[in-house]
Amino acid sequence: MTSQLKRQIGLGNAISLNMINMIGVGPFITLPLVVAAMGGPQAMLGWILGALIAVCDGLVWAELGAAMPEAGGSYAFLREIYGRDGAGRWVSFLYIWQLGFSAPLSIASGCIGLAQYAAYLWPVLNTSVPVLPHLRWSSVAAAATCLFVLALLYRNISTVARLAWVLWAGVLFTIGSIILAGLTHFHASQIAMPQSAFHLGPAFFQGLGAATLIATYDYWGYYTVCFLGGETRDPGRTIPRAVLLSIAIVAALYLAMNISVLGVIPWQELVKQGDGRYAVVAALMQRTFGPTAARIFAALVMWTAFASVFSLLLAYSRAPYAAALDGNYFRSFARLHTRHGFPNISLLALGIVAAVFCFFDLSRVIAALVAIRILLQYVLQQTGVIFLRLRRPDMQRPFRLWLYPLPPLFALAGFLFILFSRKQAAREFIYAAIIALTGSILYFARAYRRKEWPFL
Repeated sequence: MTSQLKRQIGLGNAISLNMINMIGVGPFITLPLVVAAMGGPQAMLGWILGALIAVCDGLVWAELGAAMPEAGGSYAFLREIYGRDGAGRWVSFLYIWQLGFSAPLSIASGCIGLAQYAAYLWPVLNTSVPVLPHLRWSSVAAAATCLFVLALLYRNISTVARLAWVLWAGVLFTIGSIILAGLTHFHASQIAMPQSAFHLGPAFFQGLGAATLIATYDYWGYYTVCFLGGETRDPGRTIPRAVLLSIAIVAALYLAMNISVLGVIPWQELVKQGDGRYAVVAALMQRTFGPTAARIFAALVMWTAFASVFSLLLAYSRAPYAAALDGNYFRSFARLHTRHGFPNISLLALGIVAAVFCFFDLSRVIAALVAIRILLQYVLQQTGVIFLRLRRPDMQRPFRLWLYPLPPLFALAGFLFILFSRKQAAREFIYAAIIALTGSILYFARAYRRKEWPFL
């Protein structure tokens, strides 16, 4: 079976899809969480460390994506790194299995963030559903958003790419306006550090780990184009450029936005609101330009959240399709829409699971997502890019990561720091272990029945 996807995505589309995935709603809902994690403006260290990890990890994605421009991204990378007919079948199957959980978690986080800003505009969304007192209307709105995006993506890729440009323009306008509002009403005295800000004890490193985890979540998305490698024009040049340019632009925007917000809203207030239910952008606009501007920008943040969910669901739906096409996942996921030629079964499955995850708490969704993704994907890619260099030195690589092997080693160290530095890390380790165990059992039972590795 061969892929019928067409290469229609250029550099501009690739950057726009990456950036709307990266920015989304993340920084607009997690800024109080980051400040609360470290207890003051020193939380900017989390954003800086997160950016450094993103650059190092992005170089890995750039090399692998340029060398293997196929639908599915990491699925194709892991399969080739660890052996197409050997352990690579198990590792790549396990990746797709965990993606069935981590991708919907990522999509759901955007929908939850959108619903939080919707609740700023319509406070009734913060009330409970009458027949289900433990359920808020905001959760229902989040799930409905997910299903609406699913319906929008049910069309051909050229139409989707044009829509991405419109969404991207709204994202850039929103974050640019926020930066401008903050800088024009900036008060440097509000960024005064607490006395214990840089006391290098256990609490400092635990806080830095928690802040970097959230910042890492906000940076993720620079690799979106790698999942669309089978639909990207001139992938050897387009993929590395899109990955690295996206990181550089978004890192600059994030740092500028955080500084501008901290110059208007006292960090002590952000610490108190660190539960993630604070519409920080609306609060910023209300203090600078009044309640009407606050309502307008709450709507614009909803736009960016919508754009992020759109990009996430589009990109991730290609990975189960690629695995099924390769005979290494459930056969039904290899189906394409008869008219528009997109992987409709994969798209439907991820979208419906994401709608279910919209009923979970945001902070737990983010922590579970990051831990699962690091353990069952990123660690395997950081070590894998080095292993592939050693095992297949003559492989064609249109782009070679700079300063090899330092970037993958630094990214690996950063990810492990995020995992082990936090107090509640054990809970996320359990989630990842359960997913790895169930996926392995499923793979080996399937491989035994089909006489595949390791039962050849």
